[in-house]
Amino acid sequence: MYENLKQVLFKLDAEKAHNIVEFFLRKVAPLPLVQDLLAWQFVKCDERLANTLDSVRFPNPVGVSAGFDKNATMLKGLGALGFGFIEVGTITQAPQSGNPKPRLFRFPQEHSLQNMMGFNNNGVSKIAKRLQKLYPLCLPIGANIGKNKIIAQSDSLQNYENTLLEVLDLADYFVFNVSSPNTPKLRDLQNKGFVASLFKMARKHTQKPIFLKISPDMHTDDMLEVIESAIKHGCSGIIATNTSIDYSLLKGAKSEGGISGEALKERSREVFESIAKEFFGKTLLISSGGIDSADEAYERIKMGACLVQIYTGLVYQGPSLPRRINEGILARMQADGFSHISEAIGVSHTTKSHKNAKDSKSAKDKEQEINITESAKAKSNAKATSSVAKQSKDSTKPKSPTKRTRASDDETNA
Repeated sequence: MYENLKQVLFKLDAEKAHNIVEFFLRKVAPLPLVQDLLAWQFVKCDERLANTLDSVRFPNPVGVSAGFDKNATMLKGLGALGFGFIEVGTITQAPQSGNPKPRLFRFPQEHSLQNMMGFNNNGVSKIAKRLQKLYPLCLPIGANIGKNKIIAQSDSLQNYENTLLEVLDLADYFVFNVSSPNTPKLRDLQNKGFVASLFKMARKHTQKPIFLKISPDMHTDDMLEVIESAIKHGCSGIIATNTSIDYSLLKGAKSEGGISGEALKERSREVFESIAKEFFGKTLLISSGGIDSADEAYERIKMGACLVQIYTGLVYQGPSLPRRINEGILARMQADGFSHISEAIGVSHTTKSHKNAKDSKSAKDKEQEINITESAKAKSNAKATSSVAKQSKDSTKPKSPTKRTRASDDETNA
């Protein structure tokens, strides 16, 4: 059914098509009978997928990432599509119209998008009023917070703080977005010093989970240093990754904006793997970027993701994607012998650790065996040397004096 609808939507400008979907999820989907029908078709309830992370219960690990519901207008509708959590925003203190249109582009053959939206949203005051009518929702709500374009770099911290304070009691977790490529100089804030200030500020106001969303375009060493600084100063976890400005990833890409979808999949996976290698077990990890199937979602979970987020995959595959991913995760868990999703999270790391420990033990045993063999050989050689020395000593030893006397007596008698 969605394939037929997609043919119509894809004839429209990408942002206009998104606005039509937004209207349906805002006005039609929440109607009682419609909501029940959608939930019956798309929601997958299974306790094996539910997990409590930092005191927040997630009914399943598949969420919708920030950027889809910028103004918190689709929460009820999205809640009926089988998501485990919803992240709204990016929200800024003052309303923003965003960058000039057109600013959202499809690449159907590559199942990818490129956007240069620029944090277009209604502003935190208006969004907070919407959230007040809905919060708490049946699903966890995340608030993704960004910086206004017109705010000077020196006033950035205050700008983030003002926005956070207005939604402090209206979301289950928060995300600081310093990695969008569509606000000038925003990524300059992706440094150890500012990130430290950001989380120290936030921890003065709340003990709820707070995440940092990271760019896929940073140098690995710089990225790891920024993450370490964030964790040190109160960050609950990392969301990896945002969109990319590496335009070599996508044939025919525009010269500005961020790339998402299948073109970003490999890069996002590699970045997430680097982060998980250093920080799995030390902080919560959420994977985003190019996730469009149960295989990819499950792979990220095994790499260390406690949650995954989708957006572009939803555009190309439609509302059944969350359910298909959740059902696929369950099937793969069962095949691997896991009774709960918590057993699958980070299993790639524990398997590698076990293998490394086993290899190390084998090497140690082998070394010990070699040492024992060499010791035995040494003992054997020493014994042989001792025997030869003894024989040599015996051959040079004079004959018994008694025998020599008898020989002389015989000769005398003769």
